[in-house]
Amino acid sequence: MSTQPTIGFIGVGYMGHGMAKNILKGGYSLWVKGNRNRQPIESLIGMGAKEASSIKELAQQCDIIHLCLSNSDQVQAIIRGEDGILTGAKPGTVVIDTSTSDPTVTLALAAELADAGMHMVDAPLGRTPKEAESGELDAMVGCSEEIFEKVQPVIDCWAGTITRIGEVGTGHKMKLLMNFLGASYASLYSEAISLGAAVGISPHAFRDVIGPSRLGSGFFNTFMQYVCERDENAHKFSIDNMAKDIRYVNAMATDAGVLNVMASAARHYYTHTQAIGAGGDFVPMLSDHVGRLNGLDIDAIARETMPKK
Repeated sequence: MSTQPTIGFIGVGYMGHGMAKNILKGGYSLWVKGNRNRQPIESLIGMGAKEASSIKELAQQCDIIHLCLSNSDQVQAIIRGEDGILTGAKPGTVVIDTSTSDPTVTLALAAELADAGMHMVDAPLGRTPKEAESGELDAMVGCSEEIFEKVQPVIDCWAGTITRIGEVGTGHKMKLLMNFLGASYASLYSEAISLGAAVGISPHAFRDVIGPSRLGSGFFNTFMQYVCERDENAHKFSIDNMAKDIRYVNAMATDAGVLNVMASAARHYYTHTQAIGAGGDFVPMLSDHVGRLNGLDIDAIARETMPKK
């Protein structure tokens, strides 16, 4: 009789589909819960996944349940809801929250799950949907050493790099630090692109100098791939999600009694973009909005100055 755990997955969007696919490729039995977008669900069913009719049914069937959702409110609803994980899961069940969530909520949920004999693991993600599909995401894991040993083989299906940060909650704290950098970089790049355009430096020249220098990075490369090539799929992470994350960063700093001037400043560009109804844009598109605030059409400038092939 096999002792391999049965895996559940809730949230098969941009990141979740690839993660779930790689769990199936790892040889695990997989249950998924559908949402309005049927395409990823049908794709996974075609690969051998089973679809649960409710969260409760999925929880009843699974030993380890992944969540890949947009925010802490959704995570709370999935765990605490009338049809939620707590209503159906058995003692010993492990919930792996790969969302970028508020650590205070994570700790509260971990305590509730522990009271029911279950375990919480926070394992937020680094990198993009491309790496989710190829099984090369970065995982920042918060849990006990004992539970880490239990879940590591499953996480290894979808992650190229796995780092146990510490106990429950530390994974989400680390992810907020990472997204603090990302949100701030995007704001900084957007300002620099606008300033450069205003003084006669094209986005292409900016990328050519910064990209190969010590200031270059993978984040810079995908950000500038949109700015210069107008590739909207270069970095598929929404301004709405980044705005949520920078709010969580500010809250974490407030709770810790730490000055956070940079995070507070970066937040305003995201708040502005949401206020004009463009929160669904991807993060590199922040450059266009910052450009407009300065009377510049970054799209037109990038196209007009694009090097001839």
